[in-house]
Amino acid sequence: MSADNGVRVHVLKVGAVIEETADARTLVFEVPDELSERFRYRPGQFLTLRVPSTQTSSVARCYSLSSSPHCDDRIAVTVKRIADGYASNLICETVAVGDLITVLEPSGSFGPRDLDADVLLCAAGSGITPVLSIIKSMMVVGSGNVVVLYANRDRESVIFADTLDELAHQYPDRLRVLHWLESERGLPTPNPVAELVRPHSGRDWFRCGPAGFMTVVGAAAAALQVPAARIHTEEYRSLAAKPFDEPIRTNGSTPVTTPLGDVAIAEVDIDGETHVLEWPKHTPLLDVLLDNGIDAPYVCRESACGTCVCSVKQGRTRMRQNEALIDDEIALGLTLACQTLPESPRVHIAFDQ
Repeated sequence: MSADNGVRVHVLKVGAVIEETADARTLVFEVPDELSERFRYRPGQFLTLRVPSTQTSSVARCYSLSSSPHCDDRIAVTVKRIADGYASNLICETVAVGDLITVLEPSGSFGPRDLDADVLLCAAGSGITPVLSIIKSMMVVGSGNVVVLYANRDRESVIFADTLDELAHQYPDRLRVLHWLESERGLPTPNPVAELVRPHSGRDWFRCGPAGFMTVVGAAAAALQVPAARIHTEEYRSLAAKPFDEPIRTNGSTPVTTPLGDVAIAEVDIDGETHVLEWPKHTPLLDVLLDNGIDAPYVCRESACGTCVCSVKQGRTRMRQNEALIDDEIALGLTLACQTLPESPRVHIAFDQ
């Protein structure tokens, strides 16, 4: 089942529920053959799940894919229960085999573009979820060397402990897992983390986990003088927008009629086609595309997920806000369609990421 509302919404059946730890569950989905192309994904991406709510009818939550497109038959996300987390607790306590869950198609840009590269993967808690997808993919189809720094409260809270041990045993020359257990070493702090990963600091860094851990890893990287362009981040946050609803139109239901002097001309390359559109100067590019029936990628509409990243090939634009792109990426011409406004009479945009 699907609905084409500018985003792709589908209902998938839960084929298996795996208890990873006392606080973490993996949901394995059955994807019908007719939707297989829609659910092709890259390691490091996520699914957005619609979680019922008695207060707001539903909430949207993004959960990383722990499966690998290169070695797993079925797509899977892993959810860790968090204190006072409505959605995570409901999922971990109630979802069962055979349940139907509404989801958006895979999104996100976290993970190495080159599976043959050497990388440093830093994770804490459920941050291991996209990291596991990356590890499995790199081991199976890549040739790069991978070092993983994985922080947890204690041994019982290590998600995928057996899987990580098996992969390290299977690929001893290419995979090394460095466990940091708070029960043995205390909370991670910048200097000890920097010393631990110093031999591998010349690689691209990928970090995922709670905010405190991300800050520690960032401080360790700074101490080792790692360029910001080599540090890649996946953030977990709740979505204020409702991506399962109809896309927000520029005046509630229909595009705003704008005086000619207040529009730019947008030439947009997407999915092998080029569209030439009027772009009101105070309307984000994503809204313009959705208003014209163009299936542009997006999830959060809040500048956080990076799903709607695109390239400015010609002309000038500005972003109202930005939480997903670093300065070096912006310097290369990348921008977020959900936040981008035109600043020149004509702009050429390409969704080529």
